[in-house]
Amino acid sequence: MAKHAVEANFDGLVGPTHNYAGLSWGNVASKSNVNAASNPREAALQGLAKMKRLADRGYVQGVLPPHERPHMRTLRALGFTGTDAQVLGQAAKTSPAILAAASSASAMWTANAATVSPSADTKDHRVHFTPANLSAKFHRSIEHTVTGRTLKAIFADDSYFAHHPALPSVSHFGDEGAANHTRLCAGYGEPGVELFVYGQIAFNERAPAPKKYPARQTLEASQAIARLHGLSDGHVVFAQQNPAAIDAGVFHNDVIAVGNGHTLFYHDMAFLEEDRVLADVRARLTGTELQAVRVSSDQVPIADAVASYLFNSQLLNALDGMLLAVPGECREVASVSRYLDDLVRSGGPIQSVEVFDVKQSMRNGGGPACLRLRVVLSDEELAAMHRGVILTDALYERLTTWVEAHYRDQLSQDDLADPMLLDEVRKALDELTGILGLGSIYDFQR
Repeated sequence: MAKHAVEANFDGLVGPTHNYAGLSWGNVASKSNVNAASNPREAALQGLAKMKRLADRGYVQGVLPPHERPHMRTLRALGFTGTDAQVLGQAAKTSPAILAAASSASAMWTANAATVSPSADTKDHRVHFTPANLSAKFHRSIEHTVTGRTLKAIFADDSYFAHHPALPSVSHFGDEGAANHTRLCAGYGEPGVELFVYGQIAFNERAPAPKKYPARQTLEASQAIARLHGLSDGHVVFAQQNPAAIDAGVFHNDVIAVGNGHTLFYHDMAFLEEDRVLADVRARLTGTELQAVRVSSDQVPIADAVASYLFNSQLLNALDGMLLAVPGECREVASVSRYLDDLVRSGGPIQSVEVFDVKQSMRNGGGPACLRLRVVLSDEELAAMHRGVILTDALYERLTTWVEAHYRDQLSQDDLADPMLLDEVRKALDELTGILGLGSIYDFQR
């Protein structure tokens, strides 16, 4: 008998070093805003406002903390020595690109934090977590250790939750987390279909692959996670992302497709074998019929989908049908805005559209869906997790006050070498772990 369950959203809180370093080759938005001045305070408040709006609508909304940046352990591992101030000074003078990478606030995009399989799908009926190794990008490859600590602190009861280490950090097992994974189901507490989307087959050099931008997720990584999570063939579909879409700037599948419940919202360039993917999902989906909402290139050209992040929206289950939470940029691109109006009038599964301002994140290449990790939890699992990270009115007010006290209004690349910034970050994060009740998850606390 299926248990009652909910889909909780755990959003990444934007970190104090949020900046535009343009570190992500293949992410068009990230590159187009390189070296512009950022506003960390505004970015964090925008993210909190999005969380609050969804919490107010009745969704279970959690908060994941930023990581310590600049990451001093990484800089020291790369040969910079001396005091913290000396390490920062050396890196800024001789290797500013490395300092920028070690200072990135990219952990805010928690769609890349991990892959999560609900207990209804797994062999041992526990919720399984695997932090993403993010091996395609150096600045992100250093995240999984603290991500794993954080998830273990929140989901600590091993009778309900199982944690796996990140996959080997090599290109053959490149894993980008839930940005390339979605789950379709009749009900959250019922067995579902986990759709893993990959960009290339690492051990087959003749297989289709993009030519301009790198494919970050491999089939081998997706298959390994399915094995680790104890997923049967009846719960899994593996689909290759269209290489042409990757070369058009679709660096993760969640930039061109999003699913929830029995609804899959996708662009016609999303999958290399579209008909086969849909047939495989339909064959495995029980208790309901797949509602495939297909957007054609005639309706929304791929360039407009990338510019607006139409598909990097949150697809949320609402009482009157699906709600699509889109970034404000969707109303600034004419083809996308027209499409959204037509979508609501069409009478399909997506009944409403709501606009969210996450411009600071968008300028660095991440929309509403990038900022959240979805975790399906039964009532018992929800009760067993650490509740201090669940957003309430009181926690929202406390976090807003915390951001306003600790975050800078403006940050440039030159500021990353400022030892005062590191001190500010550590003081802020030490206070935050107390607010959220997470214990010592950071290197500087250990």
